[in-house]
Amino acid sequence: MTEQLYLADSTVGEFEATVDRALDDRVVLDRTHFYPTGGGQPNDTGTLRALDAATGGDADGAEFAVTDVEKTDTVYHHLDGAAPPEGTRVRGVVDWDRRHAHMRYHTAQHLLSAVLLADFDARTVGNQLYADRARLDAEHPKFSETDLADIEARMNALVDDALPVRHYTMDREVAEAELDTERTRIDLLPSSITELRIVEIGGARSAPGSASGEGGDARAAGADDPFDRTACAGTHVDGTDALGEVTVEGRTTQGGEKERVEFTLADT
Repeated sequence: MTEQLYLADSTVGEFEATVDRALDDRVVLDRTHFYPTGGGQPNDTGTLRALDAATGGDADGAEFAVTDVEKTDTVYHHLDGAAPPEGTRVRGVVDWDRRHAHMRYHTAQHLLSAVLLADFDARTVGNQLYADRARLDAEHPKFSETDLADIEARMNALVDDALPVRHYTMDREVAEAELDTERTRIDLLPSSITELRIVEIGGARSAPGSASGEGGDARAAGADDPFDRTACAGTHVDGTDALGEVTVEGRTTQGGEKERVEFTLADT
């Protein structure tokens, strides 16, 4: 099983790994920072460059574009040509502009979900993000133009507040017993997932040494209740001030008292 390094640290864009399996134009690596499509977030793209076995440096001309990444039984990296053989040492480089845009939009989607739930009792039932826009579907009859303006103002105030973003892991049974499942959306996850990655936005920072949000238990040390707490395996920025200005572009009715809200972030 591939070690999914992006779960521990979303800020790394370059890494080394070994090809565990070679399957025509796909490879399985022993470890990866490439994010696979999931949770409304598209996959990363980038390159894999074969390393010289003797020197550890780049092997001449042996570079492969990573065009798609998918996770089933493990993480598969789709390449633009024949895969390098098993045992090849490679250097992976993530397309950082694309990844960082996804990180910003995914974090903004968390904010929007929390705002809609808190202010309109509208639960998120779906979302999709891209590198230049995002949309969210919520259980609500219809948002007015005034509602949309209020949502936009609320989100930009949260951006200005520079709320910290962090994560920790939690046993599913414990999470279901202790956390508000309406907010965390645990019920949307397959029952096979027994350990959850919880992402929090806002609230007091937890124990010393975990201010970056990478690891640690943000419930410790009397942390204040966060603005949002969600079970999520996606990538996120480490503070809401990294989102920039939020513009709510509009809404459409999806039927069955579901509304779709579309938004963009500055400089995307």
